[in-house]
Amino acid sequence: MSDLLSVSSDGLIVWCPACDMAHRISLGPGGWTWDRNLDRPTISPSIRVDGIQWAEGKHFHKPRHHVEAGQPTVCHSFIRAGRWQYLGDCTHDLAGQTVDMVPLPA
Repeated sequence: MSDLLSVSSDGLIVWCPACDMAHRISLGPGGWTWDRNLDRPTISPSIRVDGIQWAEGKHFHKPRHHVEAGQPTVCHSFIRAGRWQYLGDCTHDLAGQTVDMVPLPA
């Protein structure tokens, strides 16, 4: 069993260190593919999570995303061999960087 992802019949849940929250990835027809590696997973194609920045102090505020309240947030990445490769269009502070996956919170 891996601590990097949670596997269900229709998808995966991974912890995004840039957003400091879980991202759900749908598998199967019309979704993403996963190489079944639990220790150093690769998921294709890129993962893009769009949202809206909440006001500071609100429950869903994303402090690592550098946009004003009400503005769009973007987390766009690849997961390759157990590493997040964040693309330059991300609005968070890991844009353009590659970092190791982190375990899901207990």
